[in-house]
Amino acid sequence: MKSTSLGSTGLHVSRIAFGTWQLGGQWGSFDENRAIAAIREARELGINFFDTAQAYGFGESERLLGKALRPEITGDRDSVVIATKGGVLPEGGRDASGDYLRQGVERSLRSLGVETIDLYQVHWPDPTVPAVETAAVLQELVDEGKIRFVGVSNYDAREMAEFAAVRPVDTLQPPYHLFRRGIETEILPYTMEHGIGVLAYSPLASGLLTGSIHESTMFEESDWRSRATAFTGETLKRNLAVVRRLADFAEMRGLTVGQLAIAWVLNQPGVDVTIVGARSSANIKAGAMAAHVELSAEDLFVIAELTADAVPIEGATPEGVV
Repeated sequence: MKSTSLGSTGLHVSRIAFGTWQLGGQWGSFDENRAIAAIREARELGINFFDTAQAYGFGESERLLGKALRPEITGDRDSVVIATKGGVLPEGGRDASGDYLRQGVERSLRSLGVETIDLYQVHWPDPTVPAVETAAVLQELVDEGKIRFVGVSNYDAREMAEFAAVRPVDTLQPPYHLFRRGIETEILPYTMEHGIGVLAYSPLASGLLTGSIHESTMFEESDWRSRATAFTGETLKRNLAVVRRLADFAEMRGLTVGQLAIAWVLNQPGVDVTIVGARSSANIKAGAMAAHVELSAEDLFVIAELTADAVPIEGATPEGVV
């Protein structure tokens, strides 16, 4: 597994991070034993970076990750880098207040079964709470040894600058895939200028870029995609046509369309890591192979041509889906 330094943190991490959103209930039902086996497979593949969040089942995903990584947590803690996120309310909505974040860190420590969280991220910007309050309490938690580094997720450049006026932003976790490229204009230039590590989430567009979704695909009611416009109607139809073209190109390279999509993210300037979720060992094994795919300038040009008529899409937020 290829690895890299995460921004200016000094953390040496695999370029693929194992993500656990799919293990919190928002993606329908899953088998816990298979999920644990997928996490263990990730370790066998050399993945040492794992990302979760309090909002993924409100502790359930963290608990499962801690259970799966128990051998490392108890025997070789430095061999894994564990990231989580806080600041989302159980009933939906955001709360990046000092009190709520502090309570969240304590809950995450218990759920994961660790003494220190390597990277703690504010899951969503909260416009009702001054950045000075959010940043100050996280610095206090760093000083207390409960977290090592501080990141933000879904922040724009202005929001990161406000946060950085109090303490540096160590990392950013933004959405980034072939159908969602908004971070290229201002956000990635800002992170590169300030040495902020970037771990991009949703490289597979929530499954759209796996090639396994079709116009007739039905999602469980508990799966947020059953309510998202990106997975219905004309938007889905047009983007599936793009996926089919990408799949043909990927096949010529000896890749799946999912591997091509992950490799595309990793080949973009300013991206250190991309987060790949999996519920089975086979899926994470296939995804991890993308870390070794080098795309030439010609490859990137062809991909740009193939996706020129794609419909930009959004994802879920604490307030719901669009």
